[in-house]
Amino acid sequence: MTDTEGTQQPLPGSRRPLRWLGVDLAAVIVFTVVGMINHGTDLTHFPLVLWPFIAGLTIAWMVPAVRSLPLLVWPTGVIVWLSTTAIGLLLRGVLPEGVAGGDLSGAFPVVTAVVLGALLIGWRLVLMFIGRARRS
Repeated sequence: MTDTEGTQQPLPGSRRPLRWLGVDLAAVIVFTVVGMINHGTDLTHFPLVLWPFIAGLTIAWMVPAVRSLPLLVWPTGVIVWLSTTAIGLLLRGVLPEGVAGGDLSGAFPVVTAVVLGALLIGWRLVLMFIGRARRS
């Protein structure tokens, strides 16, 4: 990215990617806590419910493009969302402490995908619209 004088500028968000990883982490934590409360799950099980989705988030953030372009909705937000959702659901489905004996045929996967999509892509959309509004 170059400025009006032709000098190379860092890409937005690329200087401090851990800040944006923290936002994604907060989104996954909010998803987990709200889901547990809505389902009446004892919050002492929080680490067991959270870790599969953190594993998915971590794998997404291992992708170099995610770390270097963390604010993009596409492809970054979509990669983070799909990885967090798919890996989280897969691990929840195969583990003994997972979803009701591993049954992922109900609404849980759909709700998980929708809510994580809204959270993980949503904050990026908000920043994108704020950036556009500032430039206009």
